[in-house]
Amino acid sequence: MCGIVGFSGKKQAAPVLLDGLAKLEYRGYDSAGIAVRDGSKPVEIVKAKGKLKILREMTDEGQAVSGTCGIGHTRWATHGEPSVTNAHPHASDDLNVVGVHNGIIENYQELKAKLIKSGYGFSSSTDTEVAVKLVDYYYKKYNGGPVDALAHAMTRIRGSYALAMMFSEYPGEVYAIRKDSPMIIGVADGESYLASDVPRDIEIHPQRLLRRRP
Repeated sequence: MCGIVGFSGKKQAAPVLLDGLAKLEYRGYDSAGIAVRDGSKPVEIVKAKGKLKILREMTDEGQAVSGTCGIGHTRWATHGEPSVTNAHPHASDDLNVVGVHNGIIENYQELKAKLIKSGYGFSSSTDTEVAVKLVDYYYKKYNGGPVDALAHAMTRIRGSYALAMMFSEYPGEVYAIRKDSPMIIGVADGESYLASDVPRDIEIHPQRLLRRRP
């Protein structure tokens, strides 16, 4: 089962994302990736096939990727072989929408065919790339913002999903939506977190996500 983490706050996001993904390694995975944004600069995506330590080495434990907002993912292949191309995060061609996904989109082939007719291209074999580009399609069609685009896209998607996405026109923000697949959100001390499971050294309290003291 895939693992998802997200962060937005004042400190550097990449080390937080890598630490969160490490706590979700027990779920199993074949590749990993992060997407980090530094203010209004374009998002930076780094992906690797294999163990999380490869991604850690590529990013110098996250120090080589600057930005205080980001999402991360460990993938357990359901559509497409384990590869860098199939690893998450996935993005629209212009990096307008970047996203990660846990779950299975049952009608992704149908949606993919419709998006191809609308001019979209695809590089991976994943259902996640379809979801990201479907959200991008509705974002541009209706110009109603991230929530509106997600709402339109989810009326077309059949299956289970937990999605975390970033939008180029909304720096510092991560949007999440779920159906059947797990997703938790925590807010503490001016920082926001999300994850597809509760890491084992975290306690949940009403309105807050607090790190357990030794």
